Amino acid sequence: MNTLANPVGWFEIHVGNMDRAKAFYESVFKRTLVALPSPDEGMRMMMFSGDPQGSGAAGALVLHPMKKPSTEGALVYFSCKNCSVESSLAVEHGGQIFKDKFSIGLNGFIAIIGDSEGNAIGLHSFE
Repeated sequence: MNTLANPVGWFEIHVGNMDRAKAFYESVFKRTLVALPSPDEGMRMMMFSGDPQGSGAAGALVLHPMKKPSTEGALVYFSCKNCSVESSLAVEHGGQIFKDKFSIGLNGFIAIIGDSEGNAIGLHSFE
């Protein structure tokens, strides 16, 4: 039996312009991104600050010639105090809103936004 609290341990969001993406994510989520060394010379990574031993999943923005931003595939949800705040910040910083904040009942609220790179990402809050 797996005793880990959450099934996801790491995520990567692919970007086309690292400087633009770093500015977007730092502005919207008020988190510092730090350079993460990569063994692949063609790859650049910026990791979200946090506690690797804490709850939730750690992750990074990744610039790599073989990976492109997309609205297709897996959807990463960022935890927020009130996802309507981050939705507004996303628009202010070059993103867009695909689906405004809406209730998911006892599990809180979600919104789906587009980042500065063309990725769809989710927002989740209990307010």
